[in-house]
Amino acid sequence: MIRTILAAALVSAAAAPAAAQHDHSHHAVPAAPDYAAALAGANRSEANRARDQYRHPAETLAFFGLTPGMTVVEVSPGGGWYTEVLGPILADHGKLYAAHTNPAGGERAAQAVASFKEKLASSPVYKSVEVTSFGKDHYDSLAPAGSADMVLTFRNVHNWYMGDFAGDAFKAFYAALKPGGVLGVVDHRLPEDRPDDAMKSSGYMKRSTIVALAEAAGFKLAGESQVNANPKDTADWPNGVWSLPPNFREGDKDRAKYAAIGESDRMTLKFVKPAS
Repeated sequence: MIRTILAAALVSAAAAPAAAQHDHSHHAVPAAPDYAAALAGANRSEANRARDQYRHPAETLAFFGLTPGMTVVEVSPGGGWYTEVLGPILADHGKLYAAHTNPAGGERAAQAVASFKEKLASSPVYKSVEVTSFGKDHYDSLAPAGSADMVLTFRNVHNWYMGDFAGDAFKAFYAALKPGGVLGVVDHRLPEDRPDDAMKSSGYMKRSTIVALAEAAGFKLAGESQVNANPKDTADWPNGVWSLPPNFREGDKDRAKYAAIGESDRMTLKFVKPAS
């Protein structure tokens, strides 16, 4: 199904020039993202490209419905792995708010934001990116209220859950989105038959918990994809999800085993803010 969605998106992209003939502007918005160009961009490191096999960025973003011209919020972008893909797609026809950690939160937070800004300054593909902030008790500045077409977050809900502010986070995303806007969530999947306490330490989250958090904020579940699923991951490792690559929290112990498993089993959930 995901290949079908991606294929349709690429076909639309190929047809975009024909459609643009009816637009006398020299800046017509493409019909669909050029994922091939974004993934091959010089702004991406070889180490980050190597992780495409686990993160499936083109298929994931196609499933969420990303199109050029959107106003997008990437929440907690970390080192900017997904920013490297989103930046080129939105550079000429769109806006990307990178809602990073609050730099006033401490020295490490300030360093993380400074490093991220250095990355943005390194390439013109990030010209549409505006760095904002987000974190516990700091929810109002991720983007102007009602401005976003899409809010995206990748492998972060477990951090907010462990920090006891996941519910407030989803409310902030709801406030940032326009009516009809999309919330895309990817996170490590905990089997539903496991104790809830495991979500407080393992880095894995139950699908039912994320859906409940989103629905409590007002969202409706619009779809889900298995594009980031990994049946080799049993989600019961000594150091939680961090036992697996890329962290290898156990060092050399069982490293080959974890490398063969690959990155975690992940759920990919699409929510919508009701239009009325």
